[in-house]
Amino acid sequence: MMHPDDGGLTRRGLLALAPALACSGLTAGSALAVERQAGQAPRPADEPFGYCLNTSTIRGHQLTLAREVELASEAGYHALEPWISELDAHVKAGGSLDDLGRQIRDHHLSVESAIGFFEWAVDDDARRRKALDEARRNMEMVRAVGGTRLAAPPVGLTARTDVTPQRLADRYRTLLELGAKVGVLPQLEVWGFSRTLGTLGEAAHVAIAADHPDACILADVYHLYKGGSGFHGVRLLSTNALHVVHMNDYPASPSREKINDADRVYPGDGVAPLGDLLRDLNALGFRGFLSIELFNRKYWEQDAPLVLKTALDKLRGVVRRSLAEKSVKTG
Repeated sequence: MMHPDDGGLTRRGLLALAPALACSGLTAGSALAVERQAGQAPRPADEPFGYCLNTSTIRGHQLTLAREVELASEAGYHALEPWISELDAHVKAGGSLDDLGRQIRDHHLSVESAIGFFEWAVDDDARRRKALDEARRNMEMVRAVGGTRLAAPPVGLTARTDVTPQRLADRYRTLLELGAKVGVLPQLEVWGFSRTLGTLGEAAHVAIAADHPDACILADVYHLYKGGSGFHGVRLLSTNALHVVHMNDYPASPSREKINDADRVYPGDGVAPLGDLLRDLNALGFRGFLSIELFNRKYWEQDAPLVLKTALDKLRGVVRRSLAEKSVKTG
């Protein structure tokens, strides 16, 4: 993969041009997406997706983010999806985000997304203003390490059912406008356990109603199952609306009503219809990143390098088998 700052217009240059890009109808978020896509080497037909590590997968090992960067690179990942709490911890320990960004690039990784929590969609005006300040802070930290996207889950609304889709859309548009100014794209995240934005259909409604060129969705295998979305709806999305997909699997037991994050397992070790999902993503032309996001405490008891290698090997195996099966069916 070509270094994102090698040749042509650099990331810093794109960020500096954010106001002009916004006026021309091309936001910094979409420009960065174009830049990254253009800088990637062609991927093989049996592995058309990028592989990303969501650092929750080894959270229980309590490693520094700098060490996680090293391990992700050694395991063969293409990208990283850190949590804002880890960036905060890095700074609190005296680290520099600029230096961390250089380390990430030196290890041939990119930051394709990040996980933060801010109440961008709540009804209370004061809470929402405070949340937008926190969103800006998160975005600036992500940008400092070379990142381009940030999750925007329905924090503060998980028990609510009375916030209309249009109000959510208006608030998501405000968040997108902020992201365009900073140069980091907020992704509308589906949380299957939430009573608001708990399904892919609801997220798609809100993203469309936001009427913004950068509106997009962050989907997750576990959350699609937990919220009862199913998996065929992904076919109705476009590659403009889907940049990162959280990958995991889930067992047949406990039931959907009782299952929780800690029950997630390695891709291919559960009963999720991953083959159908991956074939649909490939048919869409999705060439974004599959980000492994697990919270399994049994894995946290194992050596971190083993967990990272096992997770990536299993995901790559599922991808190859799934796309090979398509070839057999259509050949």
